[in-house]
Amino acid sequence: MADSKQLYQEVILDHNRKPRNWGVLADATHKAEGHNPLCGDHLTLTLKVGGGKLDAVNFQGESCAICKASASMMTNAVKGKSTGDAEQMIREFRDMATGQLDPAAPNHLGRLTVFAGVRDLPTRVKCAILPWHTLHAALNSEASVTTEAEADPMQEPITGGAA
Repeated sequence: MADSKQLYQEVILDHNRKPRNWGVLADATHKAEGHNPLCGDHLTLTLKVGGGKLDAVNFQGESCAICKASASMMTNAVKGKSTGDAEQMIREFRDMATGQLDPAAPNHLGRLTVFAGVRDLPTRVKCAILPWHTLHAALNSEASVTTEAEADPMQEPITGGAA
C-alpha cells in the first residue's frame, strides 16, 4: 500500500512539473473548456481528430497538481486511439476514480491506474476526472463542462458518442 501511494505521489509531481502535451493546437478540430469551481481548476483541451482517431491532444490552463497530472497522462494515453476507445477509457477512468471499477480487473487504463487511490480522497475525485470529462465534451462538440451542481458530470452516465 505504501509503495502505491509513493508511486502516485511521484507520478503526480512529475506530470505537474513537466506536463506532457501542454499548449494549444493551432489546427484543432475539436475544443472544450473544463472548470471545477470547488478547486479552481480551469483547463482547455484541443484535439485534432481525423478518420475517427485522435491524432493530437493538448491541454492548457490553471489547475491543481492532480488535475494537471491527470490531463498530462490522459493526453498521452488517448493520442492515436479511436474516438470509441477514448470514450471507453473516459468511462473506465471515471468509474475507477469513483470506486466503481476495480483497477485490478481487466481495463484499458494501463499506467493510469496509478490514480485509483484518488477514490479515497473524495474532494480530489473531481480534480482527477475533470480532464476526462472535458475530453468527452470536446469529442461530442460541447464547448464546456463544469463540475458544478446539476452540471456535475459525475451525476450522469457517460455514453459513447464521438465526432
